[in-house]
Amino acid sequence: MSDTTLADVCAYIRKLPGRADIAAVQEACAQQLLTLDREARPVIASGRRARITGIRPVFLAGLTGTVQEPNRGATRWHFLLDEDSTNALRRDPRTTFTVPNDTARFRIPGKGIPAGCIELLDA
Repeated sequence: MSDTTLADVCAYIRKLPGRADIAAVQEACAQQLLTLDREARPVIASGRRARITGIRPVFLAGLTGTVQEPNRGATRWHFLLDEDSTNALRRDPRTTFTVPNDTARFRIPGKGIPAGCIELLDA
């Protein structure tokens, strides 16, 4: 383990002679932040149980189900509601979706749920 402190690192950066050196430090910091973000973010994958959060239309917020397949860039995911959420959506007067009475698990139509609006529930 190194005895170098954050104060030592900051002092070193302040003494760097040129813009290219400082840009290299910035690039290293940006790469480390991306690595830390990736490690902290849970992996969304097909078949995982999840809750929809922070989304518009708001009638989808709080519904639960199973993550389905992603779009090409894995920025949006198709979502199959569980039975309780299917019933809740069917009864919600705000919904713009038609949920047939004989449907136990409703797949949300459209382009999918944004990855940032998916809260994973399983370990």
